[in-house]
Amino acid sequence: MMTRAGRLPCVGACALLLGALCVGQAAAQGIGPVAAQGIGPVAAQGGPERRPEVREGRSVIELQAEAQREIPNDTLTAVFYVDASEAQAAQVADALNRTLNQALTAAKEVKAVRARSGNSQTYPVYDRSQRLTGWRGRAEMRVDTRDFAAGSALIARLQSLLQLSSMSFSVSPEARRAAENELIPEAVAAFRARADIVKQALAARDYRIRRMTVSSGGAPAPRPMVMRTTAAAAADVAAPQLEGGLSQVSVSVSGAIEVD
Repeated sequence: MMTRAGRLPCVGACALLLGALCVGQAAAQGIGPVAAQGIGPVAAQGGPERRPEVREGRSVIELQAEAQREIPNDTLTAVFYVDASEAQAAQVADALNRTLNQALTAAKEVKAVRARSGNSQTYPVYDRSQRLTGWRGRAEMRVDTRDFAAGSALIARLQSLLQLSSMSFSVSPEARRAAENELIPEAVAAFRARADIVKQALAARDYRIRRMTVSSGGAPAPRPMVMRTTAAAAADVAAPQLEGGLSQVSVSVSGAIEVD
């Protein structure tokens, strides 16, 4: 019969073997302090973004460059309004709606024009004794078009129904985006040219770009031309001659270079 002391080495060896098998299985399944999928204290994608360190003897210089051009305004925007005064609020609303509906119907007949309703409000009118004497209201309609000839003719036609509040010109999003795409290479080239100037001014051997940001902008939207005109008979309104003018579009590049 084997003694108790003789069985102890066997039990210890079995425990070690079982432990090794469990560790191997866990590693195969990606469970452990350093798993294949990045789970653990050193994960491939879990750490913060690190910028390249500046080497000894090198300087970091901030730079900015810009490219810009003027492009034609291709969009006309006109804002019309109508006023009404009646004894009852419902009468004011009815008068405004009838006039706007007629104007919107006329605008929809021109395919090159997009018309939509604008702000509308109705408010009470009081005398000096704070007694209600009636109601007033105002409603707006906005017209946008890239066809200046069609827009000019429609403006003249609508002025028999509505009053012209303002007229402005701007660059369409498509035209602005196309111009910006053409300016990006110019702006990047201007940034590199400035980097070369800095390298020469510092008598440096070389430089490398550490970071670069590209942004777009331009002149603010043109100020609307205020044109307070009263409604008149269609035969009395001549079509205005329209000139859209130009707007400035720009692309800027900012960043930092490291010179040696």
